[in-house]
Amino acid sequence: MSPFRLLDTALREITAHKFRSALSMLGVVLGVGSLIATMALTRGIERGVRAFMQQIGGLEFVNVTNKEISGQQMDFWNLSPGRTLMDARVIAASAPLISHISPEMNLGAAISVGEISDRNLVIGVWPDHAVAARHELAQGRFITAWDVERATKAVVIGDEIRTRFFPGKSATETLGKQLLINGSPFQVVGVFKRYEREQDKRMREILAARNKGAARAGSSRHRFDPFRRKNTSILIPLSTMFHEFKAGLFPMDDMESVRIDTLTLRVRNLDHFREALEQVRNALNVTHRGVDDFDLETREEWFDRMESNIAATKMSGGLIAAISLIVGGIGITNIMLASITERIREIGIRMAVGARQRDIFLQILAESVSISLLGGACGIIAGIALVEVLIRVAPTENLPVIEATSILLSVAFAVLIGAASGIYPALKASRLEPISALRYE
Repeated sequence: MSPFRLLDTALREITAHKFRSALSMLGVVLGVGSLIATMALTRGIERGVRAFMQQIGGLEFVNVTNKEISGQQMDFWNLSPGRTLMDARVIAASAPLISHISPEMNLGAAISVGEISDRNLVIGVWPDHAVAARHELAQGRFITAWDVERATKAVVIGDEIRTRFFPGKSATETLGKQLLINGSPFQVVGVFKRYEREQDKRMREILAARNKGAARAGSSRHRFDPFRRKNTSILIPLSTMFHEFKAGLFPMDDMESVRIDTLTLRVRNLDHFREALEQVRNALNVTHRGVDDFDLETREEWFDRMESNIAATKMSGGLIAAISLIVGGIGITNIMLASITERIREIGIRMAVGARQRDIFLQILAESVSISLLGGACGIIAGIALVEVLIRVAPTENLPVIEATSILLSVAFAVLIGAASGIYPALKASRLEPISALRYE
């Protein structure tokens, strides 16, 4: 029997028993729909986590931290100058696998604009800081090498600083304005874009649409915000930080020898991540005179944990959906067995007029596969509808992402289940004795 004839016969049988066929499809519809929705949810979570990871610096981000000296080196602790600007210069000269270096000095300072005043962290940086920390400008420019060389009073601010000290002014209107840091005037040359998680962005947009933007702005100060440090950034040239605010505190030190508060790096190529870290360690061993008072903090462990959590979520969700499909397959098997019981005499007549066992087997199998295929098609619609419901129920969470591969995989699995479910009924039908089948009442 030709494939087209098999398909036509299968569809005729399905349409002749619509209610029974619908019950057979129900399990497949639920299984395919849940599998598509689960894969969309996990893909949305994965995309959201990866986007967050990139916003906070990515896997290429490395932080040079202080650490306690081992007992064997305790007698030599005073040989090391600690983290200084010399570390950054030596790494830049001897670690070609490092693309960007950002030494930083911090200062808790009084910030004021007119009658508005507050205390905030001010950070002195190099131009590389913009790339190392993954900053993005909304307007203006970042600190340049010329600013560092001339120790200019240029300042780049975060979006929250703009809204707090320059209320009602856009990022463009804020450029060129004066900001007082401990009474010293600085000119705003750049404003960063607002950093926020996708969930927070959607929540802000929803509340803004309801004319409650002010309520969101007030409440966000009491919520955990991983981007708060970036949004409240006040960045000035590193040389300006030293000469304007630090030189008097350390009269015996020059800018090269004074200790810095943070030293961050960006690896040029993740394929050579280990080699890059080794180059940095060698450079720091020189500047720290062999004293092991530093460590390199990476995000590998966090990234690996994130990947394993995503994989576990995918596996558990897929397993639950697969169980639904298997249950649906069992339903198809039961319905097909019941159908064969009703059609024993029909099968006997077909065998009597020349139908072979293979023809009967293929016909029953085609019906089973057709049911699962139609159920898979309906399951696609159900899965998309379920995803839409989830978006409306939880609009601030990571948006589910439906991909073509998840749809194809779900339907393929449904067809496979349908084929597996139809094998036993098809075998049972094809092995009927024609005479016994014709006598069946």
